[in-house]
Amino acid sequence: MKASRPSLILYSTAFFFTILFDILQYDYLTVCMKSIVIPSVFFYFYSSNNFKIDKTQILIFSLCFIGEVFHLMDVEISTLGSMICFLFVYLLFIKKIITDYEKIKLKRNDILPVIIVILIIIYLLFSVLSLQFDKMEEFHFLYGLYGITLSVLGLICYANYITRGSYVTLLMTLMVTCYIISDIFFIFNEYFSYSLVLILIRDITQILAYFFMAKFFIVSNKKRVKQ
Repeated sequence: MKASRPSLILYSTAFFFTILFDILQYDYLTVCMKSIVIPSVFFYFYSSNNFKIDKTQILIFSLCFIGEVFHLMDVEISTLGSMICFLFVYLLFIKKIITDYEKIKLKRNDILPVIIVILIIIYLLFSVLSLQFDKMEEFHFLYGLYGITLSVLGLICYANYITRGSYVTLLMTLMVTCYIISDIFFIFNEYFSYSLVLILIRDITQILAYFFMAKFFIVSNKKRVKQ
């Protein structure tokens, strides 16, 4: 048995029970299962990467776990604390991608797709933030910064995929897409009345984002070693 197999089994089990508890509306158990996802994904990455990890990757996994623990605590600052954790996760990803990859060079055929992506991201940013601002009285700047940071990360990932189109950029794009969808549906759940469909989309995409994140780290590390 591969060293990563048990962690993948644990991840799949946590994934399954998160969806099951969502359907049964056991909110506390759902959050408990989601908090198991991060450690299982971490050990999957760690064992698949020959038990090597750099400081940025440790920090990203740690912040993701702390962000989930804030929801488990269910205190007044849970939402704010979780948001700050993931804000730093997105900032670290931006720094890592810019540092590890060559500067994006747009070809003539790439310009239109990139412009379309920019317009879509800007539209989503303003639409979703307008919903969020209607529901709160403070932290406008922080929510705005969070939305802009995630939008910039999305633009960088999509631009990398459009211009390079490799497996690692595909994983990068799938990861950020899941993060974007998860955050959008988190706000939808705050703004609209209870909907099981919205909750399932939020949790499924969030859990998938962690898996794609681990795969992105594994593939990018192997690619770096070969170079």
